[in-house]
Amino acid sequence: MRIDQIKEIAEVMREYDLSEFDLESEELSLSLRRPTAEAVSQAPAPAPAAPVQQPAPQSPAPQETGGRQETAAEESAPAETIDSPIVGTFYRAPSPEADPFVKAGDEVQEDTVVCVVEAMKVMNEIKAEKKGRVKRVLLEDATPVEYGQPLIELETA
Repeated sequence: MRIDQIKEIAEVMREYDLSEFDLESEELSLSLRRPTAEAVSQAPAPAPAAPVQQPAPQSPAPQETGGRQETAAEESAPAETIDSPIVGTFYRAPSPEADPFVKAGDEVQEDTVVCVVEAMKVMNEIKAEKKGRVKRVLLEDATPVEYGQPLIELETA
């Protein structure tokens, strides 16, 4: 089963407000679950995190460019994220001894594989689906991920 097919099933689940989807065949067993509104309302609220004191960031000095001032924040490209299409375990590389698929600073195209998410012992390649430069990888290797969770931050043009 391809990742786009799983995404389509997830969209149908969201559209018809389905909480579970199970599919079994000789080659595949797929089970998708979404939290119901009832389950979400019954879940205990997470305890608030203790505030962390951080020094105030110093803004960079404006640069004079042709009669107009620009700061570094204005010059940077907008950031987008590559999100997990499924629940599973995030892996940065195809195997423990291999190099990561991407690292900060790498250019990616729509069809560039950026990571894999393992779900039920199936390794699902996650593609960038947009052009850009990897700003940062948001997770450590072998981290559990939820549907829609940001995995990689991109700078897009």
